[in-house]
Amino acid sequence: MVNEIFSNLKVKMDKVIEHFTKELGVIRTGRASTSMLDIVKVDYYGTSTPIKNIANITSPDPQSILVQPFDPTSLDVIEKGIMDSDLGMTPNNDGNLIRLAVPVLTEERRAELVKMIHKIIEDGRIAVRNLRRDANEQLKKLEKDKELSEDNLKRALDNVQDDTNNYIGKLNKILEAKEKELML
Repeated sequence: MVNEIFSNLKVKMDKVIEHFTKELGVIRTGRASTSMLDIVKVDYYGTSTPIKNIANITSPDPQSILVQPFDPTSLDVIEKGIMDSDLGMTPNNDGNLIRLAVPVLTEERRAELVKMIHKIIEDGRIAVRNLRRDANEQLKKLEKDKELSEDNLKRALDNVQDDTNNYIGKLNKILEAKEKELML
């Protein structure tokens, strides 16, 4: 039962890391990245579809992104989806593909983005701590139900804390990397 609690905890903490890494991936850093379009969804034949499922997205240089739809008739829908998103980029449609110019970030905008990144990572830390609390409650319930001895409870709680510290450390490393990327 204890092993099951630990394996569930690790799976959930891995999902937290994955989720917040994706959230940070869409934040514009002044350099073109295909992940910037991950949040863009378009109305494709009545279905809200991620843009990456209906188009080939490439970044030929650090200041531009090319979007080439698999179906040329979806070009206008993709262009509208990009304009409706809050990316702050204007698509240039040449009839075959869409070009996006990634504007250079100002110092002020970089500072705003750093604040946003810190908030996102703090939300991740809170999520990890909530998972820790849930696991600790489960372990204490096992001890209360006499399925776990007091010594084993102490060891298990220490292991949960170690995992929590490990995953918060991972979030901090992600934060540092994104900050460094933003300030370049």
